[in-house]
Amino acid sequence: MLTVSRRAGHASAAFTMDRYGHFLKESQGIAKGAMDAYLGS
Repeated sequence: MLTVSRRAGHASAAFTMDRYGHFLKESQGIAKGAMDAYLGS
């Protein structure tokens, strides 16, 4: 996240997470569903 923060010109990674963290939460849920389906869980 630090690399993304620096590339975006943000002062800190915490700001980047506050601003865009919800995208990560959504994609984590999608990835979990895909893995569950693949593994048959």
